[in-house]
Amino acid sequence: MTTKTTWPLVRVLRDRDAGLCLAGVVVSGFGTSALWLVSGVWVKDLTGSDGLAALCMLALWLPALAGPLLGTLADRGRRKPLLIGVNLLLGALLLTLVSVDAAGDLWLLYAVLFVYGAAGVVADAAESALVATAVDRSLLGDFNGLRMTATEGMKLLAPLAGAGLYAAYGGASVVLLDAATFVLATGLYAALRGREDRPARSRDGRRRRTGEGVRHLWAHPVLRPLVLAGGATMLCAGLNGALVYAVVDGLGHSPAYAGVLYAVQGTGSVAVGLLSGPSLRRLGARRFGAYGIALLAFAVALRAVPSDPVALVCSAAIGAGLPAVLIAALTSVQRETPGALLGRVTATAHTVVYTPNVAGLAAGAILVELVGHRPVLAALGVALLVTAAALCAPPAGTEAVPHR
Repeated sequence: MTTKTTWPLVRVLRDRDAGLCLAGVVVSGFGTSALWLVSGVWVKDLTGSDGLAALCMLALWLPALAGPLLGTLADRGRRKPLLIGVNLLLGALLLTLVSVDAAGDLWLLYAVLFVYGAAGVVADAAESALVATAVDRSLLGDFNGLRMTATEGMKLLAPLAGAGLYAAYGGASVVLLDAATFVLATGLYAALRGREDRPARSRDGRRRRTGEGVRHLWAHPVLRPLVLAGGATMLCAGLNGALVYAVVDGLGHSPAYAGVLYAVQGTGSVAVGLLSGPSLRRLGARRFGAYGIALLAFAVALRAVPSDPVALVCSAAIGAGLPAVLIAALTSVQRETPGALLGRVTATAHTVVYTPNVAGLAAGAILVELVGHRPVLAALGVALLVTAAALCAPPAGTEAVPHR
């Protein structure tokens, strides 16, 4: 009884390996968030080109399309040594960017960012698989919620820290900061005590091993609807994100006001991360995800109302509603996937869920010019409600069982 009523943060931090994993995520996430912003600013300063600056994000995102293939690397051996190796590799690779100081050096920056993105896909898959074995099963929902809280917190703090460091000392200083976070994360992962069994060597070819993760995800009655709902939600989130400056303009503010809306959205995400563990246990993954999507639907549609108080409330609601299906999907992948497949299935799920966000951003940029933001926001609200309704009803022959 005591375990159920203890605050989730305390429950996770009492578990030594869970606390170390969470600290590793926070530390490396801080450096990544700082570099994410600064890389584009760095390119803009060196070239004056918005298009070349945008290529930084493309270089980071592009490897996610190969998630099912890259995820096989996380299943070929023990995940702890892999995470340590990936973090050390990235720390060393980032040091090569210290010499970038002219437009002619940008090929190196793009190459490093591409490898950074690919290594990140492998690291995310390995970390998810390691968490599933290192963290007590009853803590997975709490851990993933706190992971979301930490990630959103880093998005609020790290870009500001990176921008300040860049303004004072240049891009090389942010590179050194990011490299240092990877070294620190390496130490945290090395301190994990949990033992992993070495996976049995597979005689199947790479294509077949990659396909196993896709087939498991597609055939599973719990995972497929959650992951597809997550992808549909992120597509709508991308469309919604592309409209933020139009929303700000409709409120009569300067573009800088978007920073206020994003900050309020971040606080909503921090809050839902703290509540996700108990909510998953009480509602189950499908209903928790569906309720979050429904909240997102109303918040997105109401952004069409030109009112500051409404816009602020909607931003907080978007921050609270969007992560729910993401947390539910990741936790379910960890619970419902055999350990030998977990890297591949996690990477495949990340590809299905997160890459539609890029398509949504591109489509939103076009639609806002053609029809304006208000009709698009209303249509997104309807689409998200349909997604929530489809997820809320369990498929025939299955039960919506809460996570215990």
